Amino acid sequence: MDKNKDQKRFVLVHGICHGAWCWYKVKTQLEAAGHSVTAVDLAASGVNTTRVEDIHTLKDYCKPLLEYLSSLGSGEDDKVILVAHSMGGVSASYAADIYPSKIAAIVFTASFMPDTTNPPGFFFEKLITSGPQENWLDTVITKHDGRPQEFALFGPKFMAKCLYTLSPVHDLELAKTLVRVNPFTTTDLTGTKSLSEEGYGSVTRIYIVCGEDVGVPREFQLEMIKNFPPNEVMEIKDADHMAMFSKPQELSALLLEIADKYA
Repeated sequence: MDKNKDQKRFVLVHGICHGAWCWYKVKTQLEAAGHSVTAVDLAASGVNTTRVEDIHTLKDYCKPLLEYLSSLGSGEDDKVILVAHSMGGVSASYAADIYPSKIAAIVFTASFMPDTTNPPGFFFEKLITSGPQENWLDTVITKHDGRPQEFALFGPKFMAKCLYTLSPVHDLELAKTLVRVNPFTTTDLTGTKSLSEEGYGSVTRIYIVCGEDVGVPREFQLEMIKNFPPNEVMEIKDADHMAMFSKPQELSALLLEIADKYA
C-alpha cells in the first residue's frame, strides 16, 4: 500500500504584517497527522527579502505564493488546500484565479473573501473605512514615494486589543518582534478588475468563522458569507482573530475534516 496515499497538501497564507511564522502551531499539528504543509511568506513578510518599496501591485505582493503554485504538478494528487487568514484571503483568491486547477479548496479563516463582482480588495477597504482612524490605535500607516498605496505596521496596543485578545501572551510577544510593514490590499494595490467566475469563482470555498474576533467582527464575516456564499461554513465560537494561536487544535481539526471531504 502506498503510505502517502492519504497525504494531503496544505498551503498556509498569512495576513497583513504577519508571516509564515504565525502558522507554527497549526503546521506542526497537520504534519503530525501525516500531511504536507507549506507556510508561505508573501513579499516583504517573514523572512522574505523583498523591499516593501518594491511592491506596487497585488501580483508583486503575492509573487512567492504564485511561484510556489507554479512549481506544482498538474495531477489531482498535486492539488492543494489553500488556507488563508485575514487579509491573506485576498492573496489566496488572486492566486486561485490564476491557478484554479491547482486548488482543491480555499479555506478562509476570519478572512476577507472576495466575490467575482467587486474588486478583490472591496471588503478589506469597506472594513478599514467603516470606523474612525482612532480604531487603529498605535498602528503606523504610511505611503512611499508619493504613491497612492498605503502600508501599515501593526502596533502592540492594536494587536493586544483587536487581534490577540484571547491568544497566549507569549504568542503576542512573538508577534511584536516579527511583524513587518505590509501593503493594504485596497484598490490602489489590487486594481478595480474583479476576479473571474471561471478562475477563482470555480474553486471550492469554505469559510471558518471566528466567533470572538474583534479585528474582523463576526457580523462582518457573516456579511461576506451572505454576499458570496461558500460551499460550507464552519465556526470556532471562542476563537479570536488569531485562531492559529488562540485555538490551534480546533482549527487544525477543522482543516483535517475539510481535507478529508474536499481533497
